[in-house]
Amino acid sequence: MSKHLSKPKVIAIVGATASGKTAYSIELAKQIDGEIISCDSRLVYKGFDIGTAKPSKLEQDGIPHYMIDIVEPEFEYSAGLYKEQAKEKINEILSKGKTPIIVGGTGLYIDVLLKNYDLPQIEADKKLREELKKLETGEIYSILTELDPLGVQTIDKNDRKKLIRAIEIVKKTGKSLNEVRGINESDYEVEWIGRNFDRETLYKRIDKRVDLMIESGLIDETKNLLNRHGRIPNFINTIGYREILGYIDNICTLEQACDLLKKNTRNYAKRQLTWFRKNENIKWNIYPEKLRK
Repeated sequence: MSKHLSKPKVIAIVGATASGKTAYSIELAKQIDGEIISCDSRLVYKGFDIGTAKPSKLEQDGIPHYMIDIVEPEFEYSAGLYKEQAKEKINEILSKGKTPIIVGGTGLYIDVLLKNYDLPQIEADKKLREELKKLETGEIYSILTELDPLGVQTIDKNDRKKLIRAIEIVKKTGKSLNEVRGINESDYEVEWIGRNFDRETLYKRIDKRVDLMIESGLIDETKNLLNRHGRIPNFINTIGYREILGYIDNICTLEQACDLLKKNTRNYAKRQLTWFRKNENIKWNIYPEKLRK
């Protein structure tokens, strides 16, 4: 038997936010006796529920979900830690004779886990960080755009921490983010499935989701998180809470906050699709019945 054939099989369901990955993966898990591992850098945080569209126990519909609600928002979670913990969950699911289904939209986490990405082990440059911290976020974004026009597209332009880290990596290595993230042979045989809609439909789904979040109590959730954790980076840099904080702080009206949240989510969806379109193994919009053996 070849090495390739002996690898354990996992299924990855990827795509932009609001593209129906959750419902699709639960349906698939029922059909093939699978269990789900979330791959979302925000779902790991306890209390980040409505703002991240975290699937409730009811929505999970009896299918075990892993890598959700595992740390407090103060904790600095990383792609490297995700890889380590998600691999344990994959092995756990395989040991039960079930199929692991990796579901999410955080491209770096997915590639670190399933493409066996190497993460750059680069020491922090304190002097550079201090200099960059003095700048406006827009200026930091512009610096990275100039240094790495492709790599910058994969980072939220308001995420100061990630932008500063990316500049540090590019400057220290003299390479683009894509070059630095070396790919090794995967530990798994991966079936890649992509969820997507035409742009107009996806944007309508995003708008509807935001309206539903407001109806479901996003404002109260944001206030509760603010009272409990204060303005910690993981909270104020998360799409959903960041915009509602603007309303809570009387910087804008609720309508303006919702419009901004819709706009920022659409931009995030574009960045996600830019990332996933580089993966030629993804089969877009394949339905569960085609996976039956």
